[in-house]
Amino acid sequence: MEHILYLDGNFNNISWIIQTNETVMTQSRKHTENHKNKITKIQSKYVALHAALFWGIGTFIIKNEDIIKIKLDEKIMYEHLKLKIIADDDFIKNKIKFIQMFIKQRKLKVEFEIINLENNLATKELE
Repeated sequence: MEHILYLDGNFNNISWIIQTNETVMTQSRKHTENHKNKITKIQSKYVALHAALFWGIGTFIIKNEDIIKIKLDEKIMYEHLKLKIIADDDFIKNKIKFIQMFIKQRKLKVEFEIINLENNLATKELE
């Protein structure tokens, strides 16, 4: 099955949208006290991606060997995830490790695409 995943995060919240055929699943969460107002916006977006994959797998929306098109509105995330440019932030490195682990364990076929911020559907869910 093929999915499109949008994600976003800020200092207080994370959000994601998983589109599958005619179905759209929208989720948002408040950061835990460990993260709230303590991580950068980019770090928050990595938390959102990690949570979205974990949630999608846990709710059986995303299954082994599915195709996921991940839409990123941050060039640096695209560079880390698609181009494999090493992050200089230990928090981000750790999130990337878990994201890659999900992808490998579930044999997901992932495509990363850079999008403009105004095209990020998950941004509306942060408020």
